[in-house]
Amino acid sequence: MKISSTQFELELKHPFSISKFTRTSTPLMLLKIQHEDVVGYGEASMVPYMGESYETANAFLKLIDWNKISYPFNFEAIFAYLDDLATGQPAIKAAIDIALNDIQGKILNKPCYEIYGADLAKMPVTSYTIGIDTSAIIREKLKDAEAFKVIKVKLGRDNDKEIIDTIRSLTNVPLYVDANQGWTDKAKAIDLIYWLHSKGVVLIEQPMDKNNHDGNAWLTERSPVPLLADEAVQRLADMDKLKGVYHGINVKLMKSCGMYEGHQMILKARSFGMKVLIGCMSETSCATLAAAALAPLCNWADLDGPWLTKNNPFANPPFENGKYQLKNLPGLGLEGVTPDLFPYTIS
Repeated sequence: MKISSTQFELELKHPFSISKFTRTSTPLMLLKIQHEDVVGYGEASMVPYMGESYETANAFLKLIDWNKISYPFNFEAIFAYLDDLATGQPAIKAAIDIALNDIQGKILNKPCYEIYGADLAKMPVTSYTIGIDTSAIIREKLKDAEAFKVIKVKLGRDNDKEIIDTIRSLTNVPLYVDANQGWTDKAKAIDLIYWLHSKGVVLIEQPMDKNNHDGNAWLTERSPVPLLADEAVQRLADMDKLKGVYHGINVKLMKSCGMYEGHQMILKARSFGMKVLIGCMSETSCATLAAAALAPLCNWADLDGPWLTKNNPFANPPFENGKYQLKNLPGLGLEGVTPDLFPYTIS
């Protein structure tokens, strides 16, 4: 195999704020893997709070003996090998997984969504995320969201109701809410949840601290809308401790190490009777197309990465009526790849 990578700084259209921090860009590692004459593309979105960086990603890639990864790909064995090399590092492992899935689809001449058994007729609408901000800036952000049928709202500070009221003064579309662990008092939180429900909120991610199992379970027992684990779940091994604590989970490929394990998490959630939102970090078309291939297997989608950025290096995914309109192309279906994105080869 031949492996090439590129460091890429993804610039956001607006400063992106959640309950605990703000950022204006996200470092990415774009990956190209060539197996014989077939090329696959992957992406690692290394948001700062996950602890990965260009340095850690490059160091991990250099640990890999690529002769141990051969086609046909045994993803379970591949990830056992990668996890033995180093713990953590889910984003760069996701980049490898996504590229290998792209290669597999191209060899089989099948789209990734077909390989994973996803029915495009069941593609959910995807939401557009509004970060915490002033009323004036939120009004500007909503102008960019006109093509979307659902808005996702970041909450978790002291102006939650003001944000919702501002949005409701401009649109009546359904809302998703992500508190990012920002609520600390469960009595106040349940009152706010009922108020949000009255404002058209249909789901809430990670209301309280991920380690507060009792508090989150207490809210789940009483909430009129589904409460989903986000920070509380990364990989498949985290799933067993979530049953009864949340109504569902948010699967993100940058946390699940890519499509293979993300799919396993979806199946396990279903076996638990839990619902699934498939989401994204700050990502280009590459990683979001990988997630979109699994989206029809989920209840909801939040795959807005390409529309929140200023410098997506690929063509935007096909999008209409608030949904991804995936093409019948082998692999990811990624378009707009230019050779200058990958100027050097690792091995």
